[in-house]
Amino acid sequence: MSESIQISLPAKIEAILYLKGRPTSSKEMAELLDKDIAEIEKALWELKAGYAQRDTSLEINENKSHYSLELRQGLGELVQDLLPADLSIATLRTLATVALKKKILQSELVDLRGSGAYDHIKELVEKNFVERRRQKDGRSFWLTLSEKFHQTFSVLPEPDQAEDKKAA
Repeated sequence: MSESIQISLPAKIEAILYLKGRPTSSKEMAELLDKDIAEIEKALWELKAGYAQRDTSLEINENKSHYSLELRQGLGELVQDLLPADLSIATLRTLATVALKKKILQSELVDLRGSGAYDHIKELVEKNFVERRRQKDGRSFWLTLSEKFHQTFSVLPEPDQAEDKKAA
């Protein structure tokens, strides 16, 4: 049996802000995490305080009761020069979501990342970072990482993923 790892509420909120890649309301986070808005607000305060105390490239920004995880001022140009394959930060976040999930339905990815993900998926498929296969029992597509992704980012595919590709 695998052990269950306890992840703090601020860490879960941080993951949501990272994966959403867009300003997200505390109400939406409360719904996603099945928590009260007051609990979310307290955890957001803890998360913001943690970022303020550390020397980190990221910060939590608040604008009109919506929160986002962003690079600190002045780092955008540096990061843009480091991005592989000329992908925008939003497209890289979509790619990171696919990488975290290993295999995800396109419809689920759009739910997580918003309608802009359709353009990101199109670009990632065109640049051969993601492979897209029609779902057998539905209208959506399965998205998986390509061999080019693994080579570009120096990430080895997991054994079960390599087997899935051989079987396809």
